[in-house]
Amino acid sequence: MAPTPATPQEAVRPLEVARPLPGSERPAAARRTRGRLTAPSLAAALSMGAYCLALALYGSYPFGPRSRAVNDLGNQFVPFHARLWDLMHGTAGGDLFFNWSSGYGVPFLADFFTYLMNPFSWLVGLFPRALADLPVFLVTLLSIGLGAALMTVFLGRLRQGSGLLRALLSVGYGLCAWVLNDGFADPMWMWGLVALPLLGIAADWCLRRTRWVAGTLLVALAWAGNFYTAAMATLAMALVLVMRLLTAPRMPWRDRLHALARAVSMALTGILLAAPVLTVTLQAGRAAQPAPAMSYDDPPTLLYQMAQLLPGGHGEAPVPNISIGVPGLLLVAAFPFVRAVPLRMRLGWYALATAVAASFTWEPTILLWHGFALPNGSPYRAAFVLSGILVMISWLALAHRPRPRELAAGAALVALLAWLCRDEGAVGTATWILVAGGGAPTLLGLAALTVPHTSRTRAAVRAVLTGTVLLGSAYTALSVTEARDEIAWFQPKITLAGPALTARDGLLARAGWPHTRTDPGPHEFANNDPLLIGGEGGSYYSSFVPAVTARTLRGLGAGWYMKGRHTLSFEDPVGRALMGVGSYLSPVPQRRTLFTPHPARPAPLLTVRSTLPRPAGEETVFARQERVLGATVYQVPALTPTAGAAPLPERGGWLLPAVRRPAADPNGAGTTFSARCTPGSTALWYAPWFSGEVSGPGGHTTAIGSHDVTANPVGTLGRVPADGTVSVRFTGHGAQHVPARAIGCLSGRQLTAAVSALRARGPAQLTADGHRLTARLRPGSRGSAVLALPAVAGWGCSVDGGPLHEPHSFGGLLAVPLGRGARRLSCSYLPPGLHTGLAASGAAALAIAAVAGFGAVPGRRRLHATTLFTS
Repeated sequence: MAPTPATPQEAVRPLEVARPLPGSERPAAARRTRGRLTAPSLAAALSMGAYCLALALYGSYPFGPRSRAVNDLGNQFVPFHARLWDLMHGTAGGDLFFNWSSGYGVPFLADFFTYLMNPFSWLVGLFPRALADLPVFLVTLLSIGLGAALMTVFLGRLRQGSGLLRALLSVGYGLCAWVLNDGFADPMWMWGLVALPLLGIAADWCLRRTRWVAGTLLVALAWAGNFYTAAMATLAMALVLVMRLLTAPRMPWRDRLHALARAVSMALTGILLAAPVLTVTLQAGRAAQPAPAMSYDDPPTLLYQMAQLLPGGHGEAPVPNISIGVPGLLLVAAFPFVRAVPLRMRLGWYALATAVAASFTWEPTILLWHGFALPNGSPYRAAFVLSGILVMISWLALAHRPRPRELAAGAALVALLAWLCRDEGAVGTATWILVAGGGAPTLLGLAALTVPHTSRTRAAVRAVLTGTVLLGSAYTALSVTEARDEIAWFQPKITLAGPALTARDGLLARAGWPHTRTDPGPHEFANNDPLLIGGEGGSYYSSFVPAVTARTLRGLGAGWYMKGRHTLSFEDPVGRALMGVGSYLSPVPQRRTLFTPHPARPAPLLTVRSTLPRPAGEETVFARQERVLGATVYQVPALTPTAGAAPLPERGGWLLPAVRRPAADPNGAGTTFSARCTPGSTALWYAPWFSGEVSGPGGHTTAIGSHDVTANPVGTLGRVPADGTVSVRFTGHGAQHVPARAIGCLSGRQLTAAVSALRARGPAQLTADGHRLTARLRPGSRGSAVLALPAVAGWGCSVDGGPLHEPHSFGGLLAVPLGRGARRLSCSYLPPGLHTGLAASGAAALAIAAVAGFGAVPGRRRLHATTLFTS
């Protein structure tokens, strides 16, 4: 029976959509949400699981006895997270603005913004302080998982396709070679792994003309978490956005320019929202001690760089670490052969990857990637962005369903690359196992996906690919970790282990702050012992060590490393007295404790001086100490060469010639100098840049100076013998300079008298907490108050409730004029740049609120992916 023809009214009536049953909308939405989260969750689980499996097999913390605290992980991040714990529990010496513990008092907000703004860092407060290593590990682990999950989401925005396959490729991003070689030791950089796909999602919203406010918040989150790597990720995603705009089919140029303008406004507003992070760190960076320059004069060869595409190795020469695993590499190699991808897209993406790789080896673009400052340490910190771009290319290849012969062509290129790089240092046994053992099942699995199969067969293929990715990623992480830890430079530090905890107990038992300092130096468990185990010392290692702090402490006789980026505690009695050190930590032979009380009473943190003498010409370190102390305590005799290799007189001292040491007595070489001092006084030496052995009345010590890079502290030679003759032998490593006045003889009696005089002029009451210092002065206090604090910018002081004034500098220390008399002194610290940053952030917040409230962004029409990016 023929159907009844429709009436004209019925013919134009829109189709009616069946209404869902009451209550069924919410379960359906929940299922869609779960479906969207499945692939990102799988990527996070696989990447974190593979990393944990590798560490467990290697026996690394927290799954075994091997410490992870290598390089900056032990020297900076565990100590800084221990301080974050102290701040969260109210036990820190200072607050977010100022750190009383390190460098005898230094600013802290720039350190917080740089090292501790990864949101996962704040988990440290949930653990006992003695387990600070564990949350530091979680920062790395969770950043790996979140980065892989977000990359899975972004790949779906780049082109739709299988969630499982996107997740498998994203594992290669989460465990890329940059993470295993560079990022693992710097948890702050790991936020860059998150920021790159986060910014990619925001840029994708610009293309679709939607969610401007949400995208701005994502930009702000990326920059707040770590501005350094966020800047790299922003530059990379800007290049990706331009590439997508240039290769998008059927998109009018007007819409392309509109999307680009939208992205620029989104990025600028988001960055301004995080402005305090930038303004404070920029001011702190300008005031910081310059870092040793990094040289790029000898870049790696092209073949050596190409070898970094292969997984599982770790070369000796610095190079961008960009490997993304075998599946990603295979698809990147196959990408030029995938004919389903438009030619201009293939050419464009390959050109982008090549240009980014080339930019890592040219100094002007290296400066661009690293914020216009050559990096100190790891020279290729932006390599993770190239890994991300390679993962995007691999997904574009896979999402276009490559044919078996196209995959085979990619496999042939990978095999050729491995063969050409077989003799490179980064290619070893692990590389061949991964390329051959992981490449074969990957190639077969990807090829099998292009052939029609039953659902059961397809599930088996996907299970094989998932297992291959998991095991291959774990083995890659294991082999890289094993190779890396064979390098002596990666030997771990003692962080919060037994000796450090014992030392911390001793420090806490003798704490007397702010009346005296309890210095955890000169012994060092890590480069930031005051943060790690407590106390108030000179040790401080940070990118933001103020130049004033570094130069003041070295000028008064303390040592430094890394051209002043790592300051050290004083090791001589006068330096300790000046800084109010009442006790300190020092290794003591044949004793269980490392804690030794200082034998003399120190000067108070604040002293009142009637006059502040100026330097009389060029000073020795002993004269500088006496001027700041306000008393004469040294004899500084002239040196006379008496034995050994004849030195040559030169400006400011002596040049010791380079001589070969006798094999029978390697310490018998060198030059002996003699000087005359009062018997019973203590002989000290100071040759900041000398490298070699120094022998005197009390034994010998090894000096490790290197001009402008490593400075020796004032050291003790021993007691001057009864005849008053001090003989000291300098045995240099090669030609070395010895200052003309390298020896000073200290009178303990005069030092005690000088300290007693200062204590008599100390405050009646002194409090120092947070970023404030308050003193009630003794009656009749006039002249200047001198604080045992380096005179860093940001302090403001008030006398008797008057207006705030910037203090002066006396010998590099804070000095506040008191006038004819004062009873009360108050000083507070405000980080430079904070007010400017807060004003910019407030303006950005108002702009976002206006857009959110009034829809003030033009062109709100949303463009769908099917319109823009399908070919």
